[in-house]
Amino acid sequence: MYFKKILLAIAIIGLIIAAFFANFVYKAMFKANTAFNNEVAYIYISSNANYNEVREQLQPLLVDIDAFDALAQRKQYNTNIKAGKYAIKKGMSNNDIINSIRINNIPIKIAFNNQESLEKLAGRIATQIEADSLSLLETMNDQDFLKNNGFSNKTALGMYIPNSYEFFWNTSAKTFRDKMLNEYNRFWNSNRRTKADALKLSKDEVMTLASIVQKETAKVDERPRVAGVYVNRLKRGMPLQADPTVIFAIKEKANDFDKVIKRVLYKDLEIDSPYNTYKYAGLPPGLIAMPDISSIDAVLNYEKHNYIYFVVNVEKFGYHKFAKTLTQHNRNKQEYVRWINKKGINR
Repeated sequence: MYFKKILLAIAIIGLIIAAFFANFVYKAMFKANTAFNNEVAYIYISSNANYNEVREQLQPLLVDIDAFDALAQRKQYNTNIKAGKYAIKKGMSNNDIINSIRINNIPIKIAFNNQESLEKLAGRIATQIEADSLSLLETMNDQDFLKNNGFSNKTALGMYIPNSYEFFWNTSAKTFRDKMLNEYNRFWNSNRRTKADALKLSKDEVMTLASIVQKETAKVDERPRVAGVYVNRLKRGMPLQADPTVIFAIKEKANDFDKVIKRVLYKDLEIDSPYNTYKYAGLPPGLIAMPDISSIDAVLNYEKHNYIYFVVNVEKFGYHKFAKTLTQHNRNKQEYVRWINKKGINR
């Protein structure tokens, strides 16, 4: 009888322990442990993050961080951190969360356009991925990389084709740059290369001319016509006389690319710079801005016409008036000068 009581007591204790353990396992693994009201929250785990840094991000999102700690240790997550962007969905258990932040690195879309320099591009990208602007800029300017891939400091910006691209948030500067090179090579397919050859322009020269077209007009439908004007000038051996190149020369000389210049003055046309296309014939030595795809394709598919000149159309803002003769152009230009003087725009 006494022996049976001992066995019964042991069995009851065992059941209590089992129940306690089952409750612990349930709380640690399967019970919902999120503390936020939104449908999803995101955490960003850096490449060198330790468990405490991950825990610091998770703590305000969870009801019971201690239960999470216990399971993270049991599943050895605390010693096997994975970098990236991860989603924590409302109602997730600790087990779901650990599985998510271990294997479900979420791809992100990054986008960029109209950057005037590699410095500004690096800053723009650094707001979207883990790599900082300094490491991005150093990687973009790597001289061995540029030389091995046919770029220079003046043409390097042209390697980055404005678009939307998919990356992981924890992408390194080198990985970003190398993927952009692949995208650049993919962009320059046989069709585009053939059109560039027909123009007797290299890819760099197409990109340089496209950057001028980009700065001349914001109207996508007008870009092929503007490109046609410059192609006509190049074919005739005329100077491009593009105001945006003069503006670039002024900014470069002042080392101030944030400088706002609304009007090019006659004295500006004398600035001694290879980017001054009033003073030096042909294309400048590199891009003056980042052209988007519409500007690049506008050059490759330029409108065939006999226009040689154009000036701002004050009757249809955003567009230009085109002329085949200097006489007609001067009449159009007088309208623009009267308008800009009336507005009091001196610089």
